[in-house]
Amino acid sequence: MGLTTSLYTALTGLNANSAAINVAGNNIANANTTGFKSSRADFETQILQNLGSGTAPTADYGGTNPTQIGLGTKMAGTTRNLNGGTINLTGVSTDVAIEGNAMFVLDVAGNARYTRSGAFGIDTDQKLVSAGGGRVQGYGIDEDYNITTGLLSDLSIPLGNLTIAKATSEINFAGNLNGAGDTATTGTVIESNALFSDAGLTTEAVAGDLLTDLRNGSGTVLFTTGDVITVTGATRGGAALPDKTFEVNVANTTASDDFGSSMQDMMDFFNDILGIDTNVSGGAIMTGGKLTITGNTGTVNALNLDDDNIIVNRSTTSTLPFTLTETAAADGESVRTSFVAYDSLGSEMLVDLNMVLESKSNAGSTWRFYVQSEDDSDLDRVLGNGTLKFDTNGRFLSSTDTTITIDRNGTGALTPQQVTLNFNEPEDTLSALASNQSEIASTQQDGTAIGTLAAFSVTEEGIIRGSFSNGLVRSLGQLVLAQFVNPDGLAEESGNVFAESASSGNATITAPGSGGAGRVIGQALELSNVDLSQEFVNLITATTGFTANSRVFTTSDRLIQELLNSLR
Repeated sequence: MGLTTSLYTALTGLNANSAAINVAGNNIANANTTGFKSSRADFETQILQNLGSGTAPTADYGGTNPTQIGLGTKMAGTTRNLNGGTINLTGVSTDVAIEGNAMFVLDVAGNARYTRSGAFGIDTDQKLVSAGGGRVQGYGIDEDYNITTGLLSDLSIPLGNLTIAKATSEINFAGNLNGAGDTATTGTVIESNALFSDAGLTTEAVAGDLLTDLRNGSGTVLFTTGDVITVTGATRGGAALPDKTFEVNVANTTASDDFGSSMQDMMDFFNDILGIDTNVSGGAIMTGGKLTITGNTGTVNALNLDDDNIIVNRSTTSTLPFTLTETAAADGESVRTSFVAYDSLGSEMLVDLNMVLESKSNAGSTWRFYVQSEDDSDLDRVLGNGTLKFDTNGRFLSSTDTTITIDRNGTGALTPQQVTLNFNEPEDTLSALASNQSEIASTQQDGTAIGTLAAFSVTEEGIIRGSFSNGLVRSLGQLVLAQFVNPDGLAEESGNVFAESASSGNATITAPGSGGAGRVIGQALELSNVDLSQEFVNLITATTGFTANSRVFTTSDRLIQELLNSLR
């Protein structure tokens, strides 16, 4: 009876050590599996045979211990080694490693699965997927590329397809304005000959007169309904201004700026197309029966507009029924710079910035800036004006009205668009020191033309940052990590993934680096944590145990044979 029992006891040892060899073999087989966690076989004793119970000491006898014979061993289970493996930098953008505890979250056929392997790729739907096709889960983004936490979704990286543009909201300027220059006193002044509003030439024309009532000194009627006045070849500061037209319309039934019925309408037209800021300069007015146009101060605002630049009814020769004469030239230290801004669709808008020395005193100097753009959707090219003040050392003191407004009506872009001009940023500073000439230039702005998603990277917080061809960098989503109360209780499945079990508990989803979750490392993979030297030792001990138990088995068999032989 006892020898037979020893056979079964040896058999349990053979089974248990055979299982340990299987565990070690699986570890060795997965030594190069990304993110694989090795396991250890744990043994425990089986039931014991009690031959005698222990007794307590008495007055006559001492106490005795229980007499028990074990009936073998069994594998109690496996313990997973969840320590991190070595991080290997790969340079592949879709590779991500976890440093610390937690797991990536996958959607596999609608079921949540978890993995330590960050060997991801991008499928034809531009989804981030695992090697087995599981869709990587994370937080998405809103229309402004802000991470939207709370709801998990498939992470998408649309390389080559996603486009983006950014409207300009701020522009920095730097340079030096010649503080030793001459102060501006006047802009260009242009006058017409005397005009009248009656056939007797006794009533001087005023702004409210109808254009069809105006006459020159010879009594000739200047305009008739339907006349088209074209301004062509005019210049401001030597730069050509675009051609513009104005139609004489007595009824004035249209809201367009290039139609009008009165002299005031035509004067507003001249102010708009010549870029005269009437909040600072006189602009076009009627005085003493004459049309007088006073431009912005500063030599860069000098106007050139004469009879040859104004054509009525698109004649090949000038038919303007009145003359224009320059009576004063623009003066004053000034400088112009042009810069490109972008609307919300990424379209370029060319903007002019003119600086004019307005005044000097014992407290320093004051400069006025004028901002204009032909890309403003209104006929009026004026975007705004403001002032800059400098102290006696030429250092910037203050500014006013540095936010300009650009109309983009009818373009499909956001309108109106506001742009702030910065003249005193830490890296870009404007000064007003004495020099040979004023110099100013835009140094930086936050707008861009259209760009296409060209590359991406993953931050330690799991945020996927997309780099666009226009230089913009925007968030495309954020990886999440799952933590478990008992990660060793997860059920391992094929494909290097795990599933929740009753033992593991439910997953707690957090962003990398928060809630005790580890950080992630982009362009890297976590290698298997299998220690091959330890596994070989485990193989040797398991083999030794298997061999020893086989010896018990053969010894018991030999003794049984001896017993049977003695009975013959």
